[in-house]
Amino acid sequence: MQPIIISFVVLVVVLALKGLRIVRQAEIVIIERLGRFDRLLNPGINIIWPFIDRPRAIQWRGGLSKGESTRIVMSSRIDMREQVFDFPEQSVITRDNVVISVNGLLYYQVTDPKRVAYEVASLPTAIEKLAQTTLRNIIGEMELDMTLSSRDLINGKMREVLDEATDKWGVKVNRVELQDISPPHTVQEAMEKQMRAERDKRATVLDAEAEKLSKILRAEGVRDSEIAEAEGDRQARVLRARGEAEGLEIVRDALAGVDANAAQYQIALQYLETLGGLAANGRGDKTVFLPFETANVLGGIGSIKELLGDSGSNNVDGSPPPLPR
Repeated sequence: MQPIIISFVVLVVVLALKGLRIVRQAEIVIIERLGRFDRLLNPGINIIWPFIDRPRAIQWRGGLSKGESTRIVMSSRIDMREQVFDFPEQSVITRDNVVISVNGLLYYQVTDPKRVAYEVASLPTAIEKLAQTTLRNIIGEMELDMTLSSRDLINGKMREVLDEATDKWGVKVNRVELQDISPPHTVQEAMEKQMRAERDKRATVLDAEAEKLSKILRAEGVRDSEIAEAEGDRQARVLRARGEAEGLEIVRDALAGVDANAAQYQIALQYLETLGGLAANGRGDKTVFLPFETANVLGGIGSIKELLGDSGSNNVDGSPPPLPR
């Protein structure tokens, strides 16, 4: 009797241990009872009926590196964290019939573990094939130049299509990133030649623009210099004219209160001094250049002498009277 009790206790302990399930954080376990979905085991300690309740195993892609991207593993635990899927490199034909090689990364997260287990047979394979076909469709509508310069556009379109298609599988695609877009070697050489030609063209245009700008600046400098010189000459002439005008005004004001005969006498003396200078410059020549107004000046001197003749006779010593000041 006692061995039977001991055996029963051992059996109960074994069944209790076998029915005890510990689920880690961010993991979910699907439990099937007699082959049908029963419930989900949340993180923590859970108890199931041994031999009646069984965890459902589903397919997952093992590893994140390229060497392990094709290995499929079976697991009864569904990881609820965001996953990184590296879909392999593939050949894609663009709209202008250029074959390019493309690979990328896909970030997804499980939102409904039940649908992941029952709506799709192999989630990694389904995501890989869907990403490949979607990428071919998007790039097939674009030319090579647009493909190389529109990665953000391709990533956005792929994310929208994949997110909509995987929603019924209980998966949400958060981000798609293309890693490499590699055109054929001949196309790369042609692109390099085109880039070199474009750079040479830009350099030639820049040199021509620099030379043009230099000539324009040089011409503007010459123009500004001539304008400044002409403006300075004009201002100098204006100042000289103003000075002469002010001098004439001073002479006019000074002569305003002087007798006309005295003024005429002073003018005649200035003419005589000028004539003396002309005679001195002749340097012994018999020809003497006289201004046209000389006769008038000499006549004026004679007139002054006649006017002053009467007053001179009144002096005792016979000397001429002093000139009026």
